[in-house]
Amino acid sequence: MTMIETYHLLEALGGLGLFLLGMTIMTDALYQLAGQRIRNALMSLTRSPVSGACTGACSTAILQSSSATTVAAVGFVSAGLLTFKESLGIIFGANVGTTITGWLVVLIGFKLQLTSLILPLLLFAMVAKLFLKGKRASLAMAVAGFSVIFVGIGMMQSGLSGFEQVLTPETFGPDTWLGRIQLLLLGVAITLVTQSSSAGVAASLTALYAGSINFHQAAALIIGMDLGTTVTALVATLGGSVASRRTGLSHVIYNVLTAMMALLLITPFVYLWQWLFTQSVETQAQLALVAFHTLFNVLGLFLVLPFTNQFEHLMRMLVPQRGQSYTEALDNTLLRDVDLALKTVHASVYRQFHDLLCYLRTRLKPGDFVNAPSFPELQSALDETHVYVDLIHLQQKDKPSWSQLLELIHILDHMQRLHERCKVLGDDPWYDRDGELIMRNGHFSALLINTEQALNNMMLSINEGDNLRLWQQAQSLGDEVESELARARAQRMHDIAVGRLGVPEAEDYLEQYRHLQKTIYHIRRVCLHLNRWQEIK
Repeated sequence: MTMIETYHLLEALGGLGLFLLGMTIMTDALYQLAGQRIRNALMSLTRSPVSGACTGACSTAILQSSSATTVAAVGFVSAGLLTFKESLGIIFGANVGTTITGWLVVLIGFKLQLTSLILPLLLFAMVAKLFLKGKRASLAMAVAGFSVIFVGIGMMQSGLSGFEQVLTPETFGPDTWLGRIQLLLLGVAITLVTQSSSAGVAASLTALYAGSINFHQAAALIIGMDLGTTVTALVATLGGSVASRRTGLSHVIYNVLTAMMALLLITPFVYLWQWLFTQSVETQAQLALVAFHTLFNVLGLFLVLPFTNQFEHLMRMLVPQRGQSYTEALDNTLLRDVDLALKTVHASVYRQFHDLLCYLRTRLKPGDFVNAPSFPELQSALDETHVYVDLIHLQQKDKPSWSQLLELIHILDHMQRLHERCKVLGDDPWYDRDGELIMRNGHFSALLINTEQALNNMMLSINEGDNLRLWQQAQSLGDEVESELARARAQRMHDIAVGRLGVPEAEDYLEQYRHLQKTIYHIRRVCLHLNRWQEIK
C-alpha cells in the first residue's frame, strides 16, 4: 500500500470515527432534550402492538437510538407499566425507526452537499453551547452532533475516493448466494466492531457512492448490519430479568426472520426498481439502498404484527417465568435510564410492602400462619433492593428523579425498621400456642381486630394503586392505636396508684400496645412516602 493509499485509508477511518462521535453526541443531547417526553409517549400511546410499533418507530427516529427505545420497553414491562405483548410492538417498530439515518445521509450528505455549510454550523452550535443552559444547551449539542456526522461523511467520501482503482465490486467476488451470505456476515462483524448499525449503513452508502461496491453487495451488507444489532442486544440482556431476556431474544428472532426475507427480496427489488423508474438500480444506487432498507423493515413489521399473540407465546415458552421474585425485574441494564430504574424499584417495593402487610395481618389472625408470605424471602428481597438502589447516583439538580430517589430511600429505611418489628413477631408475643391472647383484655383484642381489618383495606388500596387512600387509612389506624395507647397508659397509671398493679406488670401490659404502635408508625411512614412519590411531577 502506497503512502497516498495509507493516507486515504486513515482519512476514511477518521471519517467513520467522526460519524460515530457525532451520533453519540447527537443521541445523548436528543435524549436529554426529549427523553422524558418520549418515555411518556411510549407509555401513554402504547395500547396495542400496532400503536406500540408506531410509537417505537417514531421514538427511535427522534432519539436516533434503538437501544434507548428497547431499554425503555424493558423498563416499562419490569415496572408493570406495559405488558410484554404491548412492548413487542415497540421492539418491532424500533427497527423501522433506525432507517431514518440512511435517509439523512443520502438526502443531506450526498444530495445537498452541505459540507461547506456544516463547519460554520458546528462553530455556531458550540459557541451557543458555551452561553446557553438547560434544554437550549442540549439543542445546541444536538446540532453540533448533527454537524459532526456530516463532517465525518465528507471525510469518508474523500478517503474512499482514493481507493477507486484498488477497492472495486470485483474485490468482493461474484454476486452469488454464497457471496451474499459472506457479505451479510461481514455486515454483522462491522456492527459488532462499531457498535452502531447506523455507522455501518453510512459507511456502506459512502462505499456505494465511491463505486467500491455495487447495490447487491451493499444490500447484503446492511442486512448483516441490522442482524448485528441483535448480538449486542442479546449480550446486554444475559443474566438480566425475564422481561429483559425476552426482549433480547425477541429482537434476535425477529431480526433473523427479517434478514432471511430481505436476502430473498434483493433480486425482486432490483427488477421492481428498474420497472418503476426505467433505469438501472446503479444509477440511483444510494437512494435505492435506503429505500430497500426501509422496505424490508416495514414489510417485516407488517408481516409479524398479525402474529403478535403467537410470537408472545413463543417467547414465554423459550424464556419461562420461574416463580415470582420481588427483585427479578431489578435489571442492571435499566441503570442506563435512571427514571426507568426508579420506577422499577418503586414497583418492586410496592409488591414487597403489600406482602409484608399480608404477613403482619396473618400474625394478627391466629391459625392463618400457613397463608403468610415467606418472611426470609421478603428480608432477602429488601436487602437486594438496597444494593440496587445504591447503584443509582443522582445530584440534587436532577429533578424530579432526585425527589423520587429520596422518597425511595425513606421508604426502604422504614421498611427495614418494619422488618425488624416483624422479627419480634416471629415469637408471637400477642398469642399463646393455643391461639389465645396472652393479655386477656377486651380493648386490646378489639384493637387487634380493627388493625387486621385496616391492613386488609390497605392491601386493597395497594392493589388499586390508590396511594392517597392508602395514606389516609394508615393515618386513621395510627391515630386509633395511639389513642388506645394513651387510654391504656392512663388506666395502668391509675391501677399502679391504687395498688391494683405493680410497675413490672403494668409495663408488660403497656409493652404490647407500644410494640403495635411502633409497628404501625413505620407503616404510616412508608405510606406517607409512597403518596409523596405519586405526587412528584
